Amino acid sequence: MVEEAELYDIIIPPGVPRSIITDVVKKFDVELADRRERISFANMDGDEREVLAFRGTKPVLEEVEAYVRAELIQFIGE
Repeated sequence: MVEEAELYDIIIPPGVPRSIITDVVKKFDVELADRRERISFANMDGDEREVLAFRGTKPVLEEVEAYVRAELIQFIGE
């Protein structure tokens, strides 16, 4: 019997460019997932919205988080 690894989600913040999302799905062992989350920032205090998330193992998602952060910093700097 093969034991499945526990999967986690990282919510993709609104405004992340599609090119970065596409790169992550191609470069890392993750899948794109939708989920409903309560949003609490700006004028969305407690609103429930459909959001996108990367789903994968914890070690892979830690790499994804660092990659997305670096790509966003580069994107903002351009």
